[in-house]
Amino acid sequence: MKRIVTLLLTLVLVFAMVSCDKFDPSKKSEGVMTHKEYSEAKIDDAVVIEAFVQGKQSWWENKASVYLQDPDGGYFAYNMVCSEDDYAKLTVGTKIKVTGYKGEYKGEIEVDEGCTFEIISDGTWVATPTDVTSLLGKDELIDKQNMLVAFKDMTVKSIAYNGEERGDDIYVTLTKNNADYSFCVERYLTGPDTDVYKAVEALKAGDVIDVEGFLYWWEGPNTHITKVTVK
Repeated sequence: MKRIVTLLLTLVLVFAMVSCDKFDPSKKSEGVMTHKEYSEAKIDDAVVIEAFVQGKQSWWENKASVYLQDPDGGYFAYNMVCSEDDYAKLTVGTKIKVTGYKGEYKGEIEVDEGCTFEIISDGTWVATPTDVTSLLGKDELIDKQNMLVAFKDMTVKSIAYNGEERGDDIYVTLTKNNADYSFCVERYLTGPDTDVYKAVEALKAGDVIDVEGFLYWWEGPNTHITKVTVK
């Protein structure tokens, strides 16, 4: 009987230790801002964030632009100081700490050019797209900026290559409830060889689609598409 009791106590202790060590993607290190604190910071304020890589937009000349998210919101780190070797380590789900200044361009809020980062190795996390269809045309949509989002049952109005040449960005106009909304296939994020680029250029006016992407801002919402599903 004593052996059984001892075994049960051991199992309880192990379970308690595992529970205590459970990874919490919302937890911030000392001195790191919550998403709310970051949102309330003024442009040009110094900021320190921790979040998880959800997409890599570009790398050149030791600068990287990446989409980041935690369970509370999204971030965009623009032209972050980054070697090519470190860029390869920034796989989806990787947690990083970014230090820099809050910037804004054409309505897009970002951690500005020249920010630095370090990889945090205490866990990984991948966001599930948040359905924001009901927020189209509403001021509240901006609260989801830079998050991985989804729009349902959108109708294709038009698609066009920027510069009218394949390989450029694709500008996409989608409609919902008789209103037009701008989307984009960003060639640095999803280039001509990707499935999403090929899927978007094959769309026709009148197609009804579901869309996923990063809620970028360019004088208004201009989601960078990462997936389309034709209905």
